[in-house]
Amino acid sequence: MTETAIVILAAGKGTRMKSRRPKVLHAVAGRPMLHHVLATARSLAPKRLVLVLGPDMESVSQSLPDGAPQAEIAIQQERLGSGHAVLMAKQALDGFSGDVLVLYGDVPLITAQTLDALLAARRAGAALAVLAFEPDDNAAYGRLVLGPDGRLERIVERLDADAVDAQITLCNSGIIAVDGGHLFSLLDDVGNDNAKGEYYLTDIVAGARARGLDCVHAMAAPEEVMGINDRAQLAEAEAVLQTRLRQTAMKNGATLLDPATTWFSLDTVLGADVTVGPNTVFGPGVTVAEGVEIRAFCHLEGAEVGAGAIIGPYARLRPGAEIGEGARIGNFVEVKKARVEKGAKINHLSYIGDARVGAGANIGAGTITCNYDGFTKSLSDIGAGAFIGSNSALVAPVVIGDGAVVAAGSVITRDVSADAIAIARGEQSEREGAAARRRDKKTGRGQKSGRAKG
Repeated sequence: MTETAIVILAAGKGTRMKSRRPKVLHAVAGRPMLHHVLATARSLAPKRLVLVLGPDMESVSQSLPDGAPQAEIAIQQERLGSGHAVLMAKQALDGFSGDVLVLYGDVPLITAQTLDALLAARRAGAALAVLAFEPDDNAAYGRLVLGPDGRLERIVERLDADAVDAQITLCNSGIIAVDGGHLFSLLDDVGNDNAKGEYYLTDIVAGARARGLDCVHAMAAPEEVMGINDRAQLAEAEAVLQTRLRQTAMKNGATLLDPATTWFSLDTVLGADVTVGPNTVFGPGVTVAEGVEIRAFCHLEGAEVGAGAIIGPYARLRPGAEIGEGARIGNFVEVKKARVEKGAKINHLSYIGDARVGAGANIGAGTITCNYDGFTKSLSDIGAGAFIGSNSALVAPVVIGDGAVVAAGSVITRDVSADAIAIARGEQSEREGAAARRRDKKTGRGQKSGRAKG
């Protein structure tokens, strides 16, 4: 089998994004678009992987995800076009003679299946294969000019197209697979006599044909080769990917009551028979076991939810939340870096952070774990079967023993023994008739009554 090297071009400044952040680090489905491309590239098991960056893009190389360190970084000091950018990978590909696949860091929706088809087209006997598509609006794209036999003759960039070429509907995605034995000699022959004064990678097609080498194309869906240059296109890509993720979730056995308002991250994992209510957002790092019900208007990020749990409505699970089997997290409950064990209930209006809630415990409305003293964060440990009354504050570090009861309205600053009842609030007193006297005084009825008697 022919080996593959992959070159990812990511040196563009992305000025149309109007951002200090490099374009390729803007996220789609919770992951930087470059990381999508890297993940797809790695799924093809390339022999070599080269990432071409600009000289001022340290933040990009520093952001590379786990598994990407094997990508060699090449720097394009001057941004002189796509052909010049690929030339920057020459040293990293020294001695390599397999297929070279050129991808783009701002084209995050490309799939491994489409790239496999492109490589197969190249390996059928051509020196290179270009990935083509037919968009509804082709005004912004280069055109693929085919010969009478259907073989690819040349690619004409949009700004250089004449009236005849402009009528062609077959467009260039920029993604290309090339026989590595020809790539750099073809690039050496590319000039910059064009409207932009740049060295176009696409010009190697005409160069290959001039040498009598065969060139072909393979097709892709327009959404797969969508390049992202501004915020509007970023939103379009997000919509496409969300549709994919929703369809995958439902195909794998989850029920989405309103798919259009359910938002996933690329790594969201839903078990079978999970039900997700409307307006639910899954941030990065969420795993949901089978049979879970997530009710409307919930936000989950960095959380694990056990089988059969019920979440929401209007619940927020922050990073480090571990919700046990059959547990209940109700409306307006926030859980952060806390383990809520099997069958525990936090049904409404509570904050549980840096804590353990034991199996079967019940947390009353308005309860908070006071986990931060302005300097450090400490643990609240609530035992199995404990009952925390409404409107209680647990000042960490504190341990509530198994089966203990904390009376409503208590501020707990010391450990509570197992099976004890803790009450930490002011003693209630009563003055008989005081409410009536106060009303009379405020309304003046007592004074009027006194004058009448005089």
